[in-house]
Amino acid sequence: MGISMNTHHSPSSVSGHSHTYKVFLLCNYILLGAASSCIFLTLSLRLLPSLCGFFLILLHVFTIAGAVSGCAAASAGTTRWYSAHMVATVLTAIFQGSVSVLIFTRTGDFLGSLKSYVREEDGSVILKLGGGLSILIFCLEWVVLTLAFFLKYYAHVDGDSRVVTLGMRSAKVQQEEDVKDWPWPFQV
Repeated sequence: MGISMNTHHSPSSVSGHSHTYKVFLLCNYILLGAASSCIFLTLSLRLLPSLCGFFLILLHVFTIAGAVSGCAAASAGTTRWYSAHMVATVLTAIFQGSVSVLIFTRTGDFLGSLKSYVREEDGSVILKLGGGLSILIFCLEWVVLTLAFFLKYYAHVDGDSRVVTLGMRSAKVQQEEDVKDWPWPFQV
């Protein structure tokens, strides 16, 4: 996801790209903090998590991985990181939204499946705090997806896609050179 700023553009367009990039990184950092807070809240309910707690922690680990891949995509400028980030973000957003709905609609059942050591009233408050963070994560995931799309679009419009085009041309030239060594019927 190339995000380099070309100097032949007007200062206002470069400034817009820069602001989008900064907001993108800020949202990913907030996602990192919110997901790690959710992990600690889940662990505060039970130090050694149950199976349900393990999957909840795993979801937050995937959220962290998605945010890290987003930061890597923004700095590396490769399509591979961009694609991995988009897939991870969509999946974690869907699951974070589902978990937050479960937490707020079935708090007692969800707390029971976590097998918490904490009193039910306190566990309910802790779980709802985690649910609130899950809603925040859900919303931020969609903001990050939108910003990533705009950054990719800006990179394409600014001409960073020519790197991909040049890569395709060099691959075609390399294929033609490889085919020269083959017998004549296979060269056609």
